Amino acid sequence: MGSITLVSDGSTDVTILSNIFIDEYMKDANDAQLKIYLYLLRMLQARADISISDIADRFNHTEKDVMRALRYWEKCGLLALSYAPDKSLSSIQLISLARSSQPQAGNAAAGTEPLSAPPASEVRPSVSAGTVTVMSHQTISSPYEKPLYTADQLKAFGEQENTAQLFFVAEQYLGRTLTPADMKSILFFSDRLRFSDDLIDYLLQYCVERGKRDFRYIEKVAIGWAESGITTPAEAEKHSSRYDKTVYSVMNALGKTSAPARNEIAFIQRWTKDFGFELDVISEACARTVLATDNHRFAYADRILEAWHKAGVHHVSDISGLDASFQREKSAKPARTGSTAEYNRFMHSTYDFDALEKELLKG
Repeated sequence: MGSITLVSDGSTDVTILSNIFIDEYMKDANDAQLKIYLYLLRMLQARADISISDIADRFNHTEKDVMRALRYWEKCGLLALSYAPDKSLSSIQLISLARSSQPQAGNAAAGTEPLSAPPASEVRPSVSAGTVTVMSHQTISSPYEKPLYTADQLKAFGEQENTAQLFFVAEQYLGRTLTPADMKSILFFSDRLRFSDDLIDYLLQYCVERGKRDFRYIEKVAIGWAESGITTPAEAEKHSSRYDKTVYSVMNALGKTSAPARNEIAFIQRWTKDFGFELDVISEACARTVLATDNHRFAYADRILEAWHKAGVHHVSDISGLDASFQREKSAKPARTGSTAEYNRFMHSTYDFDALEKELLKG
């Protein structure tokens, strides 16, 4: 079959699409991803606001399909998603493209294509300067994922008035020169987490004082603060003192020496907030757990504390009555019922603790 010539009628009503997108990204995207990316380009150049529901209706997709496509392009480095304080999607920044020999998630860097965009720290919910405002009520499960910042975004952040001082302070705390990856972490704190310079300063100080200089650890602490709504050093200090006393006491009581994982913190928050237990009651459950098992200690302790909560335990002194009832039940048939039944059922039962941990994290 012969070649086909493409001819333009001279119209200027066009949407510009980077050749790099066609050459390197289009082949790996599915139908929904392609439609949504092209539609974003169209709306960007029209300077029109959009919503997740509008996109879903236009292309006969679900809102989840739309969000899945947006996150795909974010992982590819073609978009940067920003979120409002209520965790709703507020703006989409289109990132300029640069050619690479092996395209993959996150390989996009700044180039000279027409889709130029401002630094992430300058993105606001508007249609100006390369962003698309999204009016959406959809809640995002993880609004604090670290974006794949480009070299131009990092450069623009470094040129801001206070950034040089912030980098200098970080180097003093860490005792070394910052790498580009370190600088991108600090950009993440400022851009996505919306931390002030003072709060970033306190964050670095807090982690270094605890012997933690790895930015992967520092990012985990920062995300935890953001999820707790912390915006000032004073709030962080108050949160940290409460967090340290309970969390690290529980970690030590269960024989844990590492930083608490997300599921472990979820268990501790359940015990203190949902059950309302003081540290002495939790410590008693931890002590019994350590004697009983080497595995799934958080889930095992959770079952003890859940049973105590349902049996009406408020203080350590209340536990002795449950223990006495349990000993009586061991030698009596049939099993007794009453306020201690839940605790006694736990002591006689086995559980799939992996499933219990997954169930807790879903909540």
